[in-house]
Amino acid sequence: MEQHRRDTARNHWYHETQSSRLPDDVVSLVPEAAHVQDRFLLDLAVDEALLAPHASWLTVARKLSAIFFPEAVLPNRLNTLSSYDRLSTALTAAQVYGVQRLCNHYAARLTPLPGPDSSRESNRRLTLLTQYARQLASQPTLIDSAARRQLEEAGLSTSDIVTFMHIIGFVGFQARVVAAFQAAMAVPVRWLPGFEIQQDAPAECFQQAFSSWHADVAGADTPLMNARLLRLMNQCQQHPPLCDLADVLIHTPLALEPLLQLSMHLYPEGEHQSAATLAALVSARINGSVACFASAAARWSGDAGVTEAARNGDRALQAWSHHHPQARAVIQATQLLTRAPDRFSHAHFQPLIEQGSPAPQALALLAWAGFCGWLNRLKMGLGGTAPACDVS
Repeated sequence: MEQHRRDTARNHWYHETQSSRLPDDVVSLVPEAAHVQDRFLLDLAVDEALLAPHASWLTVARKLSAIFFPEAVLPNRLNTLSSYDRLSTALTAAQVYGVQRLCNHYAARLTPLPGPDSSRESNRRLTLLTQYARQLASQPTLIDSAARRQLEEAGLSTSDIVTFMHIIGFVGFQARVVAAFQAAMAVPVRWLPGFEIQQDAPAECFQQAFSSWHADVAGADTPLMNARLLRLMNQCQQHPPLCDLADVLIHTPLALEPLLQLSMHLYPEGEHQSAATLAALVSARINGSVACFASAAARWSGDAGVTEAARNGDRALQAWSHHHPQARAVIQATQLLTRAPDRFSHAHFQPLIEQGSPAPQALALLAWAGFCGWLNRLKMGLGGTAPACDVS
């Protein structure tokens, strides 16, 4: 059966997809977690002084949560993902990231929903969604064009596929923002033994210094777009974090404007750009996004040795950072937040403060690092890379 069970040793939710309905006696471990006022921070109690500098982008993040997880979904031919599909995917991703507040919330929202029918096709589709979500969340380098074709063969439209990738990336972003705020407030970490942290992508992925990204899904038909969507797509094309993805992101028109707003709020400029570029480089290196790594390397204007060190792996990067204490704090915080947000604690947040970053600036940097993980997964989930000289 489609089950949620509790491993008493780990005090955690597990989500297994082997059939399509929840047994009648299964209830959420924390049913009240479904009824939070804040669907992004999930009613985390944050000091107002800590929260206020981030009010603008948090408001946009809440809008995106409502778009990806509305109270009711009416599937149609082009948008077949049901509420059950969306929340099941979110729970699978949340379990990978390990932040308990998210696991409780998505499990509580999923539990009362009726699953799809028990046909072989429905079972195969749900199993495929679960496996793909787990892989993209935990080992993005496993995703390739063959895996994407399986989603199409299971009946997902292009709009479904883009939404599906968004959900996995969004939940990862949400997990890392919640973890960062908890760390800033010195909330004790309750990480769960037995859960492996994400392993860094193999160094072989980064032997090609510069690669261009190409989508594996078709772009939207420009003549069919209204003026508003055309304007938003043009804005995305002019905005560095989203420029490559603009033609694909148009398939989720409701999410396009808030996503652009969120990216513009988080994208660093001026004196903060160096640290943020370093965080983007580290995130892409761990997740295996060659295209995002190349973009960050091209923007980096500091010591040239860091890009080569990051390309070669963690040991080389740690050796480089030994004589760069400010960069070292950024690298180490980004690494743990990317690999294991459930283990990110005040002890990992504090070095940023000690190296001169005020708490609001440190939180903004970590939120940006979490957003980079979302972008990494969008590019790895929706396309691939090729050497620039081979692109016609």
